[in-house]
Amino acid sequence: MSVTSLTGRDTVIINGTVFNDLADGDCAALTFPTPLTALKTGKNGNSIYAFNTSGQNCKLSLRLIRGSADDKFLNSLLSVYKQNPPAFTLMTGQLVKNVGDGSGNQSHDSYSLAGGVFEKETEVKENADGDTEQAVSVWNLIFSNAPRQLA
Repeated sequence: MSVTSLTGRDTVIINGTVFNDLADGDCAALTFPTPLTALKTGKNGNSIYAFNTSGQNCKLSLRLIRGSADDKFLNSLLSVYKQNPPAFTLMTGQLVKNVGDGSGNQSHDSYSLAGGVFEKETEVKENADGDTEQAVSVWNLIFSNAPRQLA
């Protein structure tokens, strides 16, 4: 029997603010760049498994309309962070992927983001050939963990 997955109307929330000014393409992407487990096999095929706590760290990339309210919101948070990093209140958030089964039933695939800071500055470019990327701000945030819940 086949399975159907309909997606849309996803939600991105950072520090209680629902983001509405998402741009095009992968406008929000959450990745876990570090393996969760290390594995080493030695003599006679003996294997050692080690949980890698850093494997819970994640990166959130947001593509926002440049100069939008959401872009300004993150820019103001970045200013607060740069003024006094030790006094900065770590960001929290939520990424909710809405999934339907084609029969009217809906599930929520949620990631609860905790321990967030800015990974790097937002870059900019000017282009005279009509490149739409010049109207997009890409924000790169890092979080200590983002447990997933399916409901």
